[in-house]
Amino acid sequence: MRLKDLGLTAQDIKDKVQKYMIETYERFDFIAETAADQYIYDENGTPYLDFYAGIAVNSAGNCNKKVVEAVKDQVSDIMHTFNYPYTIPQALLAEKVCTTIGMDKIFFQNSGTEANEAMIKMARKYGIEKYGPNKYHIVTAKMGFHGRTFGAMSATGQPGNGCQVGFGPMTYGFSYAPYNDLQAFKDACTENTIAVMVEPVQGEGGVHPATKEFLCGLREFCDEKGMLLLIDEVQTGWCRTGAPMSYMNYGIKPDIVSMAKALGGGMPIGAICATSEVAKAFTPGSHGTTFGGHPVSCAAALAEVTELLERNLAGNAKKMGEYFMSKLETLPHVKEVRGQGLLVGVEFDDTISGVEVKHECLHRYLLITAIGAHTIRMIPPLIIDEADCDAAVDIIREAVKALAKSEAIA
Repeated sequence: MRLKDLGLTAQDIKDKVQKYMIETYERFDFIAETAADQYIYDENGTPYLDFYAGIAVNSAGNCNKKVVEAVKDQVSDIMHTFNYPYTIPQALLAEKVCTTIGMDKIFFQNSGTEANEAMIKMARKYGIEKYGPNKYHIVTAKMGFHGRTFGAMSATGQPGNGCQVGFGPMTYGFSYAPYNDLQAFKDACTENTIAVMVEPVQGEGGVHPATKEFLCGLREFCDEKGMLLLIDEVQTGWCRTGAPMSYMNYGIKPDIVSMAKALGGGMPIGAICATSEVAKAFTPGSHGTTFGGHPVSCAAALAEVTELLERNLAGNAKKMGEYFMSKLETLPHVKEVRGQGLLVGVEFDDTISGVEVKHECLHRYLLITAIGAHTIRMIPPLIIDEADCDAAVDIIREAVKALAKSEAIA
């Protein structure tokens, strides 16, 4: 839909949102009307350099042509059915995902938080059925983020903070330990612990990659104790970190892995993959979904994954990530640059607000986000090149200098 075709103005749309929608988002003051590749265009056709990618979703580019065509073709065949008949896109996508990332079985969901709910449920059911009714405890990382439904929110290691505030008692059976602290995770486990659940890179937590010692150590510890290792790859999955899955960068394999975001290339989809042994926990009637494995979403995902792999966008993410981070380190007021592939964070010193940098970049037509008080995060489409990185760095530099100048004047 476009404003000119509807006879509406940008203000008409903003007024309707204000009148009818429950708003929990900080809105940018423009209409995202069209998009292509690494750009989003507003109602006036103004291009914004998109270093947000729909929150790590549009990894093969905004409105990737092959993904768009796959959606159009599938919609003309069958748009939706329940999960009793077989559907072609679902079967082909299942094979593509499992064979690419070295997992045995897949279960489709609609989003990242639903995928994490399914992962938690599978781990607990496996533990209770194999070891007894008390084997349900799961240890997750402080400052992690796993979603906004109750199980995923309870697994999020931010008690009394962030997404947990105001929602009453959390789901029982989770403990939290400091990220990248292997001994602390071991100490947090009890005789009732069935799993450890972590992100390979904490995105919402400030873009902190796991150390090899930490993630490999967790794998060894889980094997030693007969526990499961659950990896949340909702944001890191599908080539963003320089490999199809971030865990591949560490040479390990989880018992269950969750994914979403980039999997669908812009269409809503999530999934968990598990080993054959652990997947046995899900039996007919134990878990289900109306829209999970939706034919159109699966067709889009198959096209997206194929694009990511055939164009070696994991390799480009690794190459451009290294280039981008080296350029970001030259910015003024930088305390630390962190990241893996094209999941990149910049932490500034105490004089620079990350949120203010985000808004200054918006005024200069660059889309990024902020985390915490002094950190910005960039998760661009994986198709970007050095010129795009240079343009983004130049804009961020201008934004920081403007803020530093205003701070000095104040």
